[in-house]
Amino acid sequence: MLQEELHERLYLEQLLQAAPSSVLERDEEVVKGLSQVPKTLPPRYFYDDRGSELFEQICGLPEYYPTRTEASILQHCASTIAKMTGPCELVELGSGSSTKTRILLDAYGVLGYPLHYLPIDVSAGILEESALQLLKSYPTLQVHGVVSTFDLALEKLAPSPLPTRMLCFLGSTLGNLNPQEYDQFFTQTVDALDTGEYFLLGVDLQKPKAILEAAYNDSQGVTAAFNLNILSHLNRKFVGNFNLAQFRHRAFYNESLQQIEMHLESLIDQVAYLETLDLKVTFEAGETILTEISRKFDLETIQKDLAAKGLIPLQTWTDPNHWFGLTLCQVR
Repeated sequence: MLQEELHERLYLEQLLQAAPSSVLERDEEVVKGLSQVPKTLPPRYFYDDRGSELFEQICGLPEYYPTRTEASILQHCASTIAKMTGPCELVELGSGSSTKTRILLDAYGVLGYPLHYLPIDVSAGILEESALQLLKSYPTLQVHGVVSTFDLALEKLAPSPLPTRMLCFLGSTLGNLNPQEYDQFFTQTVDALDTGEYFLLGVDLQKPKAILEAAYNDSQGVTAAFNLNILSHLNRKFVGNFNLAQFRHRAFYNESLQQIEMHLESLIDQVAYLETLDLKVTFEAGETILTEISRKFDLETIQKDLAAKGLIPLQTWTDPNHWFGLTLCQVR
């Protein structure tokens, strides 16, 4: 199939470049996070093109159970989901390589429904690459890709070209949000969807500490490379001089907060500088930057929180080990 034919079914929208004030506010988050104690960074800075590639590698690691567990649940329930929603546009937040989306597209295709997919990701490179691969696989598929953060994309979400839509938030990315962001996200989701539209949510469930910590400290060091890459991204974006060899990856389960925490630990006393931000960052040996949290949930609490926002759970699926949960909701 010619590239020209594929691009006829692909529309890419760049929201980040069209929102300079929002971008400026996000840059200020970097200044604030690296100036406070303890230091933090927004996890979205993981996802430049290289970071997105590394995350796709993480998803295939033997220790990293979430991707394959969620995919197995989807294989089991995708046909039921398609029958429950009827023909609908699939909107996916943090689409990445869209691997699990294929399971849903197959289910809708078997029923003869039109296929329309709206992936949202901050990495333009992986968004276009994955969209072109999907278009090769599905000759009737229409793709409207949006390069954006979640909040901006939800705010700008246009009406669906199909009778309804299903917003998909898979991979337990919900766990990266702190309690305040978690609450705000559900509010944004309800505001973005019309009454009767659907929300499909994947969440990582509570489980033994050893399993959790192994998933974020893989034997091949891919997660460590992914974590350190956030500094490479800052160096490129803000003309910085972070020396990656002077930091190390740390990840552990915080039992009191029921969350994995990923940190970058400074190995020595050092100073880094981000020229574009005119920001000098001073570290003592052993000082860390918190780069990500990954909260672990229980289904009963999640369902109560969803219902309280007007996202009514219709059905929930899990795996035999109860390691991961998938819930289909409808806006009422």
